[in-house]
Amino acid sequence: MRKKLAAFAFAVFFIFASQVTAFAQAPYDSYNYDHYENLVFTPAAYLPEIGISGMDVGAGAFKNPQDMAVGPDGHVYVADTGNNRIVELSEDMRECLAIYDSFDNNGSSDSFANPTGIDVTSDGVLYVADTDHERIVALDHGTLVKVIEDPESEMLSDDYVFFPLKVCVDYAGRVYAVARGMFQGIMVFDEQGSFTGFFGTINVQISAWQKIWRKLSTQAQRQRQALFIPTEFTGVDAASDGFIFASNKDPEGVQAVRRLNPKGEDVIKRGKLNNLSGDVFFSGGSGAYTGPSVIVDVKSRQGGIYSLLDSRRGRIFTYDHEGNLLYVFGGLGAQEGTFRIPSAIESSGSRMMVLDSYRCEILAFEATEYGLLINEATELRFSGDEAQAVEKWKEVLKLNEAFELANSGIGKAYLTAGDNVLAMKHLKLGMNRHYYSIAFKRYRNDWLSANFQWIMTAVLLLVVAIIAVRVWIAKKKGGQSDDSSVDEVFQG
Repeated sequence: MRKKLAAFAFAVFFIFASQVTAFAQAPYDSYNYDHYENLVFTPAAYLPEIGISGMDVGAGAFKNPQDMAVGPDGHVYVADTGNNRIVELSEDMRECLAIYDSFDNNGSSDSFANPTGIDVTSDGVLYVADTDHERIVALDHGTLVKVIEDPESEMLSDDYVFFPLKVCVDYAGRVYAVARGMFQGIMVFDEQGSFTGFFGTINVQISAWQKIWRKLSTQAQRQRQALFIPTEFTGVDAASDGFIFASNKDPEGVQAVRRLNPKGEDVIKRGKLNNLSGDVFFSGGSGAYTGPSVIVDVKSRQGGIYSLLDSRRGRIFTYDHEGNLLYVFGGLGAQEGTFRIPSAIESSGSRMMVLDSYRCEILAFEATEYGLLINEATELRFSGDEAQAVEKWKEVLKLNEAFELANSGIGKAYLTAGDNVLAMKHLKLGMNRHYYSIAFKRYRNDWLSANFQWIMTAVLLLVVAIIAVRVWIAKKKGGQSDDSSVDEVFQG
């Protein structure tokens, strides 16, 4: 008995030591969830690469930066909110290329006031949510292109004040703005800057107490409340296929991101966890780190992949186009590679970048072999190249044999290729009941089709045998041998 306990203790120690060695490079835990929603630790998908501050690039210290964007040339733009400027960095973020703190506006010098959101179009035009100036400014290398301000519509009250917080532009030049206190949805402007309506409206649940309070408040109090109610949406990003990803506040911890089609309808897919809001489980209580994830930004990436940024625990959650959680990394803390107050997320190639508004710096993360393989496999499957995706998923399983999604991906590929036996094997390991059922039905149908002749022959022989036995029994009982006995057998 003692030998068994000692062996068990040694095995547990060996597993623990192996995990510590594997994850020692990361200042945070990387994990995922299995079919039963149990937390499972995994190899790190991304590791900290560099941290860049304004002082490092010669631009002076950032002050409360709130957003960043990557241009078509790879240049990184930072909304240096507290300094009322936009800073353009080189692709490797080692050099400050330009500082936009003023511009010519019809012959007069103009500037920014508390710019909190930015986006860069495919042709290099910079859009700035100039919050305290109540407008969106578009600049082409510092030259004013247009100003979007004072939206007018029957859908807006006469006393509405436009405070844009986040902005993005799609391939057709439409501008999407998340505005302070605007619960009706994301505000949409056409290419000329005219307000056209709301997009992706979310039904906001107002508590009974809030309803009573608003009825008892004066008109002036209600106006002040409208200005400072936290906006329902927190981030917005235009995908290359024309769909809009939008993150939103989610106190229930169920869905904090939406994929909006041109009609503004949410068409996002849910994975097997049926959760698109960061952590699946979270502790209760009233501490700063308890409760559901607080998603403050979203980034659409290649191959249908998208990532969410959680400011509550400093996590980055990445999903595939079917809503399956691929990996989780990041965390809050004082160590290098952790955050204090993460405010924005971006990507460029295999690099992920997070803007920390408290530390006033950009933290860059580089994909590990594990992360690269998952990204490549997901992108290949998204583009329809199942054969190449299988090879990538196999490599993933060498690094993490417990990764159910890799087995599921391999199983789906074999299912597409018509190998139902291997498909069932891997789909079972991937705990994918839906596709396992499809593979089993196809396997059953194929087996029946291939063996139909033998099955019918066996059935026919069985029928003949039964008839022969009954005829023999009838003869033995009655001694009859004419045709009537056969008829009686059939009628019996």
